[in-house]
Amino acid sequence: MFTKTLFVCFFLTLHNEDLSLSCRWMDHKFRQFSKSSLDLLDMMPMDQLGFIVQTLEEIIDLFNEDLDHVTWEESRLDNFLNVLSQQMDGMRSCIVTQKKKSKKLHMYFKRLSRQVLERMDHSAEAWEQIRKEIRKHLCRVDLLVSATLNNN
Repeated sequence: MFTKTLFVCFFLTLHNEDLSLSCRWMDHKFRQFSKSSLDLLDMMPMDQLGFIVQTLEEIIDLFNEDLDHVTWEESRLDNFLNVLSQQMDGMRSCIVTQKKKSKKLHMYFKRLSRQVLERMDHSAEAWEQIRKEIRKHLCRVDLLVSATLNNN
């Protein structure tokens, strides 16, 4: 009986020390980590802005390829590229610090160019596929901007 009582007392002593250690950690370290995580979270929209700028840049670069077989009106294409450039410049002005560009995003647009445009010899059909794909990307960019604005 004495052994069981001693064991219970020993267990409660260790358990209470555990709780007091946890509380000290919460008093000092939790706030430090909490502030760090909130600061990092606040920085995320800036990373999103860089991603958006790079996406617009990659789209502009894509549309500067061989357009000989395109049946679109040249003035509309020029207007489209001008609007994208204005969006890109405007978004770029919102970025406080420039991050490294995403290699994966760059490679995605490179593959899109190779697998669609080059394989189909920059034909009108290839450009139509690109146009549809870019439309989807611009809708996603719009959603990302809207989400970023709503979170701020």
